Amino acid sequence: MKKTSPLLLLAAMAFAPAAFSAPVGTLSVHVLNQQTGLPGQDVTVMLEKQQQDKWTQVASGKTDHDGRIKSLYPENQDMQPGVYKVTFKTSEYFKAQKQDSFFPEVPVLFTVTATNEKLHIPLLLSQYGYSTYKGS
Repeated sequence: MKKTSPLLLLAAMAFAPAAFSAPVGTLSVHVLNQQTGLPGQDVTVMLEKQQQDKWTQVASGKTDHDGRIKSLYPENQDMQPGVYKVTFKTSEYFKAQKQDSFFPEVPVLFTVTATNEKLHIPLLLSQYGYSTYKGS
């Protein structure tokens, strides 16, 4: 039986935290404009975590040409269990489309039950309505 070098074991332990940080794509979002059938590009999205009685911003971004943010949660942090909120800034998006909209933003609250749980939140959007669900 081969013995493991203490130096090798120490080196492996030094890099362990990086192996357990939030993987790319831990939390992704997608916006689809139901009226046009096209991706909702350049939609600002904010991510917040509930801390007792207040919300703390974790990250923000804009959807790409395909209406997606593939990795909204910061890669250098673990996504811990708790209550989170993703807010889609729909008013800005519809103003850029030169359209009115009833909802200035769409907040989606959700619960993370396991550290670094892989989650996807799609938003099907129109000027006067929306739907969302837990995607995969």
